[in-house]
Amino acid sequence: MSDLAGQTSHTGIERRGIMLILSSPSGAGKSTIAHNLLETDNRFSLSVSVTTRQRRPSEIAGRHYHFIKQDEFERLRAGDALLEWAEVHGNLYGTPRDPAETAMREGRDMLFDIDWQGAEQLQAKAKSDIVSVFILPPTMEELRKRLMRRAEDSKDTIEKRLKNARREIERWTDYDYVVVNHDLTQAFTEVQAIVAAERLKRDRRPGLDAFASTLIGQPLDGIDV
Repeated sequence: MSDLAGQTSHTGIERRGIMLILSSPSGAGKSTIAHNLLETDNRFSLSVSVTTRQRRPSEIAGRHYHFIKQDEFERLRAGDALLEWAEVHGNLYGTPRDPAETAMREGRDMLFDIDWQGAEQLQAKAKSDIVSVFILPPTMEELRKRLMRRAEDSKDTIEKRLKNARREIERWTDYDYVVVNHDLTQAFTEVQAIVAAERLKRDRRPGLDAFASTLIGQPLDGIDV
């Protein structure tokens, strides 16, 4: 994917898009941060995953996830139609290949709200295009409170998510950046800063070669020094 042409930025310099991965234990805030980023930054498109789990009352099919049956998921996986897939809390999740590759081909930034298993697979396939951020809760007790306030899961499910959270947190060292979500506004600001810096990286802006050459070739006659 890294050799696909990029779009032109507001400076007129061609750039290649980024694939931003946000991961966290359930309840730590990654989905809210992802939503806020999509609302405030029109250069991002969301990679909508397919999943075999049941839809929550607050979720909209096709916007949060594509909810499918297990046999359909297995068909997509067998046909190499998924960039990555993982089993999380007993349910299957995966990233459809075609929408992601189309977006990258058009130079748009893609946002992936996925767990560490999916992140690992994407990093193996498109490392130069990946920017990965892991969101940590301030404490495990606060994580429990957030899961309970969400009021969308049973007590048993919440306990299962908390147990799995410890295993997920162990993967924090696999990520480029780590944000501790003490305060949602501050955590979101930190993610925005990461995105801004990554978009300015030299190797993500292939148009800089032509731009710099143009500057070097411009005559200095008539320019006051």
